[in-house]
Amino acid sequence: MRMLQQTSGRAARESRQDLGAFLWSHRWFALALATALGFAGWQGARTLIGPAVVVDRVVRGTIVQTLVASGHVETPFRVEIGAQVTGVVAEVLVREGERVVEGQPLVKLQGQELRAAVVQAEGAVAQAEARLRQLADLTLPTARQALIQAQVTLRTAQASYDRTAQLLATGNATRVAYEEAQRALDVAQAQVRTAELQVFTASPGGSDEVLARTQGDQARANLETARAREAYATITAPREGVLISRAVERGAVVQPGRALLVLAPAGETQLVLQIDERNLGLIEIGQKAVASADAYADRRMEAIVSYINPAIDIARASVEVKLVVPDPPAYLRQDMTVSIDIEVARRNDTLVLPARAVRDIQSGRGWIMGVHEGRAVRQPVRTGLRGPGQVEVLEGAAEGDLAVPVNAGLRTGQRFRPVAVPAP
Repeated sequence: MRMLQQTSGRAARESRQDLGAFLWSHRWFALALATALGFAGWQGARTLIGPAVVVDRVVRGTIVQTLVASGHVETPFRVEIGAQVTGVVAEVLVREGERVVEGQPLVKLQGQELRAAVVQAEGAVAQAEARLRQLADLTLPTARQALIQAQVTLRTAQASYDRTAQLLATGNATRVAYEEAQRALDVAQAQVRTAELQVFTASPGGSDEVLARTQGDQARANLETARAREAYATITAPREGVLISRAVERGAVVQPGRALLVLAPAGETQLVLQIDERNLGLIEIGQKAVASADAYADRRMEAIVSYINPAIDIARASVEVKLVVPDPPAYLRQDMTVSIDIEVARRNDTLVLPARAVRDIQSGRGWIMGVHEGRAVRQPVRTGLRGPGQVEVLEGAAEGDLAVPVNAGLRTGQRFRPVAVPAP
């Protein structure tokens, strides 16, 4: 019996050794066979339970709908600065882009002729004032003395006439003497009237005094005009602001009506943009917005809708909208291009789903690919606000429901294993 058992054990060992030798000699074939069997098993399991697909979850949160547009920076108005007299530019004192204050000299013109006109006008004023002093100090006193002398002569002539008339009545004087006395009296009376007229015209309110005073006023007005024209030789800033354009150089001949500089006054800064008229119903005065300059895309500034043009640009089918920037940053420049996100609607505590999971949303018959018993199913939904990368779900889905992204490549009815993305 023992001999039989030993023989049987020896035969088993030899059989195992032969099998091991066989497998080792065909090891690559065995490895390939095992791999093929494993892959077939994995494919079978995958077919039965479906592929793993990352899905989105309907969550409750806040959604903000924005209207995105591009515009530019500008002030409410701009001031064109030009010369008020014709002249040659002597010096340009500012550069384009420079900030100036009210009254600051910007451009100087050659002013020799304007200065000569001022000197001439000053001489005319001095002459008129001298004429008034002459009337008061010389002409009027002389006229008064002449009046007194004429009155004395008149009294003498009157007395002589009276004596001659008496003598003629008694026959002691001739007719010729009487006529001579009459003529002397007439001359004296005329001299008195002339002297009285001279005193009146030279007195305050008289014609000579009024004429001299009028000439003085006219001379002073001409002087003010000459001084104003001389001041025009220096072109100054009408108000504080930034010079955004300069079209004048030294030696140029300038004339009234030509803009030499353009000033953007300091103060309120606006963002001007054109929006599609189809979005007009979304815009309201007072809506908040966030803007960024294309040159400083990483910086944000707050803005508020302040103006909506009542007219439509028929050529572009757009509406002009202006936003005011309460606190404009220092880097902001005139005509700088900006991107603007206007907050047109906000809803808190609502159901939100990533936009990538909603299909046919533009058609008004949106739907999501949901999950039911491990298979993809079509699930109609009614959507509301649309925010950046998000959509509000009003009907058709509940909080916690899963939705397959559009780019997952699944077909309706296909089995799969959903892998939910953790809620933010």
